[in-house]
Amino acid sequence: MKVQITSIPVQDQERALRFYTETLGFVKKVDVPLSQHGRWLTVVSKEEQTGIEILLEPAPNHFEPAKIYQKALFDAGIPYTQFSSDHVQQDYERLIKLGVEFSVKPTEMGTVKIAVFNDTCGNNIQIVEML
Repeated sequence: MKVQITSIPVQDQERALRFYTETLGFVKKVDVPLSQHGRWLTVVSKEEQTGIEILLEPAPNHFEPAKIYQKALFDAGIPYTQFSSDHVQQDYERLIKLGVEFSVKPTEMGTVKIAVFNDTCGNNIQIVEML
């Protein structure tokens, strides 16, 4: 077995698509309408377009326990997931210029450097660099 897709719950798929592509630099991979309320919408890393896909899943809008879980994580400042970065400081500076809000500025923690930002879709996302 291998991981092909992982999902991130988003409150608004169109807003999420703009943020993940225009701001973070991911590339849209799949966009298939499923119903009037959602679509199968995935993005991938520009550097690994055949790699793991991120499903921008509208789950919080249609499943109350998911909405509660997402909000609880966000309110507690806990990242929903993390992305790797070769240079957290450079990514931080680039994203700050684009208006991204960080709750944790680049911080060294042992053998890693991390930063945490708000994805504007209900999630804290951590970026991590191995030192």
